[in-house]
Amino acid sequence: MGYLSPSEIGAAFIKSAKQKLKCSSFELFLLAIMGGAFVALGGLLSIVVGGGMPEVAANNPGLQKFIFGSVFPVGLIMVILSGADLFTSDCAIMTVTTLSKESKWAQLCRVWTVSYIGNFVGAILVAFLFAYKSGVITQEPFAQTAIDIAVGKTSNPFIKTFVKGIGANWLVCTAVWMAYSAKDNFGRIIGIWLPVMTFVTFGFEHSIANMFFIPTAVYLGADISWGTFITANLIPATLGNIVGGALFVGGYNWFLFVRGKEAKQGGNTNQSLISDRI
Repeated sequence: MGYLSPSEIGAAFIKSAKQKLKCSSFELFLLAIMGGAFVALGGLLSIVVGGGMPEVAANNPGLQKFIFGSVFPVGLIMVILSGADLFTSDCAIMTVTTLSKESKWAQLCRVWTVSYIGNFVGAILVAFLFAYKSGVITQEPFAQTAIDIAVGKTSNPFIKTFVKGIGANWLVCTAVWMAYSAKDNFGRIIGIWLPVMTFVTFGFEHSIANMFFIPTAVYLGADISWGTFITANLIPATLGNIVGGALFVGGYNWFLFVRGKEAKQGGNTNQSLISDRI
C-alpha cells in the first residue's frame, strides 16, 4: 500500500514516543521551543494574509476565514517535517504509548509539561520579536486584526472555549495521525493541511496558537491583561486540547487499532523521517 494502516500508524506513534522519551528534559525543551515558534509563525502568516483583506472580511467573511485557515497549517507542517515537538500532538502520541504500556504515566506527564512550557517560550518569542518588534503587523489593518482575534478569544465563556479546544485538538491530532499514514512528504503535507485548515476556519481554540495570538495583541496595546489571557482562554483551551487529543484521538484510536496488538516497528524506513524524530 502507498500508506500505513491504522494499526501501523499506532506502532509509529509508539516508536515516536520512545524516541521522545530518550531525550533529556532540556533536549525536549529545545525541541518544544522550536515547535511553539513554528506554530506561531503559522499564526503570523495567517494575520498577514487573512488580516490584509478587510474588504473581503466585510463582504464575504466565510472566504476570509477560509483564507486565514488555509495558510495557518504551515506551522504544523514545519513541526512535523523538522522533528520539533508540540504539546498538542503529544496529547495523542503519549496517550497511545502509555495505554499500550510502553511508557509510564509519569513519563507522559514529564513530556506534556516540558513540551507545554517550551511551546509557550517559543510562541512568546515569535510574538514579541517577529510580530511586534519587527513591525510586521504593527500597521493597519494587521494590528487591528490581531487585537480583534485576541479580544474574541478572551470574551467567550469557559465552557465555550473548552469545547472549542476539544474540537481544535481533535482535528490537529487527526492531522498528525494522517501525516503518519503517508510514506512521502507530499502525502504528509496534505494530511496535515486538511484538518488544520478546517479547525482554524471554524475558529476553534488551540492553546499553543493562542500563546502567540493573544500575547501579540497585548504587545500591540489590546486591553487584555495577562491574567485574563490565562484564565479566560489558556486554561480552558488547554483542558479542551487535552480531551480532544488524548481521548478523541489517542484513546479512541488506541482502543480501535492498537489495543491487544503487538507494535509493528518495522515496515517502512521512510516513516523514520517522522517517527524517529517527533
